[in-house]
Amino acid sequence: MEFEKVIRDRFSARKFRDDLISDDKLNKILEAGVLAPTAKNNQPQKVYVVKSKEGLSKIDKATPCRYNAPICLIIASDKNIAWSKDNYSTFEMDATIVATHMMLEATNVGVDNIWIEMFDKDIIKKEFDLDSNVEPICLIPLGYKTSDCIPSPMHSKRKNISDIVFYR
Repeated sequence: MEFEKVIRDRFSARKFRDDLISDDKLNKILEAGVLAPTAKNNQPQKVYVVKSKEGLSKIDKATPCRYNAPICLIIASDKNIAWSKDNYSTFEMDATIVATHMMLEATNVGVDNIWIEMFDKDIIKKEFDLDSNVEPICLIPLGYKTSDCIPSPMHSKRKNISDIVFYR
């Protein structure tokens, strides 16, 4: 798919079918996360692929927003690996760049997705036994949308470029 089509067509899917994603497509999505830029190329991201029934039920304990997706990625970041100085760390920024790359690649290979920030991080940390230095940043349910899944009404509402871009 052409990049412009990817960024224009992608939307947050909130209804998924049970259909499985091929390993080939999943690997392309994960590879996009490996290729994403991170500060100083420290690559603090941790991506947990959850697709077992047991694992998905753990996700469901932490959020109502899996929407029946057959796979859910936990995107996390290791605070001990991320670049930092003084009172600043790029752990969250690095993980969000990684997540964005994976979402766009998912759309590119025909896999629908949604970014989820509404989840209980403590439940995720406990249920998946994450180290104390590993912080979950977002969840990305992956799958194929149902035929009645449409973009939210706010999806197409965008500010004018002149409202967000300023030349100095």
